[in-house]
Amino acid sequence: MSKLGNLGQLGHRLHRGEIAYDFVGKRRLWYGVSILITIVAIAGLAINGLKLGIEFSGGAVFTTPKTSYSVTDVQNKIAGDTGGHVATVQKLGNGGVRIQVSDISTEESKNIQEKVATDLGLDATKIDAQIVGPSWGEEISKKAFTGLIIFMILVVIYLAIAFEWRMAIAALIALIHDLTITVGVYAIVGFEVTPGTVIGLLTILGYSLYDTVVVFDGLKETTRSITKQSRFTYSELSNRSLNQTLVRSINTTVVALLPVGALLFIGGGILGAGVLNDIALALFVGLTAGAYSSIFIATPLVADFKERDPEMKALKKRVLAKRKADAAKGVDPADEDRQAREDVAAAEAADEDDEPEDGDRAAAGGVVGQRPQAAARNRSKNRPSGKRR
Repeated sequence: MSKLGNLGQLGHRLHRGEIAYDFVGKRRLWYGVSILITIVAIAGLAINGLKLGIEFSGGAVFTTPKTSYSVTDVQNKIAGDTGGHVATVQKLGNGGVRIQVSDISTEESKNIQEKVATDLGLDATKIDAQIVGPSWGEEISKKAFTGLIIFMILVVIYLAIAFEWRMAIAALIALIHDLTITVGVYAIVGFEVTPGTVIGLLTILGYSLYDTVVVFDGLKETTRSITKQSRFTYSELSNRSLNQTLVRSINTTVVALLPVGALLFIGGGILGAGVLNDIALALFVGLTAGAYSSIFIATPLVADFKERDPEMKALKKRVLAKRKADAAKGVDPADEDRQAREDVAAAEAADEDDEPEDGDRAAAGGVVGQRPQAAARNRSKNRPSGKRR
């Protein structure tokens, strides 16, 4: 219980800016780590390639009734009777066996079905055979790729409207980063690419984008009045915003990873639910990569883009000049930092006060001077009930 309390206290201190980790300042390190991971993923994809399931490469699936043979027994018995093609064997929950053979024609599947029935001592008519043509998988691949492109375009347009184009580009780079790593892990591990894999890949895009938008929303609020102060640069305020949303991002990711991890490691590893592994692996790797990219890639990229803006360059010069002047006067940096946080908060509050309320808009044409609402608030201030007497 105390550990949970300490975590909550850490989140409060991060949100108030009392402590912080310099994510943005060390962005070159995170860029290097991401480039290294991406290179490994691309190398794995180039060397191993993707192991396509029969839905994409074509083939046959043979499902037997309940049998006492184990997976190893079935593999040994049918060895050499699959026409030179690799057979994937899985034990089903009802005691039957699922035998998958890729890249075979309809005629080959009939011969293999009879040989498998003979090897296992079963009647060939008791074995359920499903033939899948490669044209169906090719059609699904085209539709999935088309959906991915449309999704990317819509994401860029939405983020450019809701935030700004720099954030849209940073989010797009983060999404490509997550997809590349996930596909590379698939190639390295050797899992089959099935329709479940495609579903998992498209799903992680939403999760990755969710984390990124949460961070960007906090960044937008924190830097809204950035030009009204001269104590923080854009990179420093973006790092402050990132620290404020850090615990929330971690909590969201951990909660999402728990059921996916159970599905992958317990359902797939212990119970042998191989069909579930396809989507579970894509979700697990994608969620992890998405959480990483939203913290270590997206926000630092936005800071890099914004620091090239002339207005932000001028702000940085003012900040550095002020710090140099304060250092010459012997001003305590801790007091300066605390005062800087108060100045930013005051600037944000001033922006909120500048937005007229509904009652103020109605009276704006005929009333000049102090607003009655503000006086009413002052009279009721510090009273327990908040009501006027």
